[in-house]
Amino acid sequence: MLQPSSKSNRAPEPGAAVTGRAWLMLALATAGFALNFWAWALLSPLAPRLQDSLDLSSFQQSLLVAVPVVVGSLGRIPVGALTDRFGGRVMFPLVSVTTIVPVLYLGLAGHSSLAALLVGGFFLGIGGTSFAVGVPFVSAWFPPGRRGLAIGVFGAGMGGTAISALTTVKLVDAHGMANPFLITSAALAVYAVVAALLLRDVPGRTVPTEPLARRLAATFRLGITWQASALYAVAFGGYVAFSVYLPTYLKTGYGLTQADAANRMAGFVLLAVAMRPVGGWLSDRIGPVRVLTGSLALVVAGALAQSFTPSLAPVGTIAFLAMAAALGAGSGAVFALVALLAPASKVGSITGVVGAAGGLGGFLPPLLMGALHGAYGSYALGLVLLALVSAAALAYTATGVRRGATRRVHAVHSN
Repeated sequence: MLQPSSKSNRAPEPGAAVTGRAWLMLALATAGFALNFWAWALLSPLAPRLQDSLDLSSFQQSLLVAVPVVVGSLGRIPVGALTDRFGGRVMFPLVSVTTIVPVLYLGLAGHSSLAALLVGGFFLGIGGTSFAVGVPFVSAWFPPGRRGLAIGVFGAGMGGTAISALTTVKLVDAHGMANPFLITSAALAVYAVVAALLLRDVPGRTVPTEPLARRLAATFRLGITWQASALYAVAFGGYVAFSVYLPTYLKTGYGLTQADAANRMAGFVLLAVAMRPVGGWLSDRIGPVRVLTGSLALVVAGALAQSFTPSLAPVGTIAFLAMAAALGAGSGAVFALVALLAPASKVGSITGVVGAAGGLGGFLPPLLMGALHGAYGSYALGLVLLALVSAAALAYTATGVRRGATRRVHAVHSN
């Protein structure tokens, strides 16, 4: 059962105007998401350097960047459910403060061995759970017709990985290994204080009183949970996989320097980030199913083109940028679909499960790419597999997901 808040105001009605406070909450949530994702991605730009200094195999290097991804992904399930219960005002500062601990550990002591890095990377995954805090928090502040855009703007906070890509290696080169970790820790600490002072949950928020296990069980029985999870595993999973593995791919496959590879990865990330709110905005206007269909088709084409390892100028660059744009827009469209189909009281729980699926979708490809390159000396097979998985997701979107969304729209209109 649900227990309404004691406050007299209520969440925005479908046709309600968006208030200035709603935009402020969106800005604060997006900043928190970006900072936590910055921390979450600190190891990825340093992976080639750590591989050389610690003499890691391709698989060990892939494992190093994948561990924070899988922990941050699975952690979204309980964090999303806890956000339904306690709200973003509590959870955003809590996640940010907790993430400071592994960041400091990695910067000051945890980078001297693979075992220490894996331990630090495990707890660094906490930063990745911030996504499951922000989606229900932001969604509650906006009426249904604006949620695609709002959640897309919030999702642009995944650009925190671009901050890491652009700054981490340069800061290490200039000031030593601890420097980027200390700066990130300070930024998280400042944000935690600001969030504790300024963040507010939407008035009239419904607070679930059922036990966590019962709420999660109910979430897993919803069709939208599984539909959105499958699609997000491809869209956001593909983005995560490229954002953590692209520096290694470019260094190994094309012989680029570490700095050049990191800069190109940042370009990929920035385009994907920019396209995420575009995907949400388009979903508000033409529907998330159409946006997902176009995005997945573009991923199929880009992955097949890149599987031939063309020259970077211009074919390889075009293929990667096309996939970046498509994965960003598709990620935004998935959560526009969640906002359309999910019960309001379960948005956090559903977001946690869907976010976990997306993160897990990004966990396996780096491991697979490293293993395939180690076995065959080529990344082609991994890219062909990406194209096949995207094609399967495209077919599912055009059939089962389209039917479910159509039924929902008809049900809403009939009421």
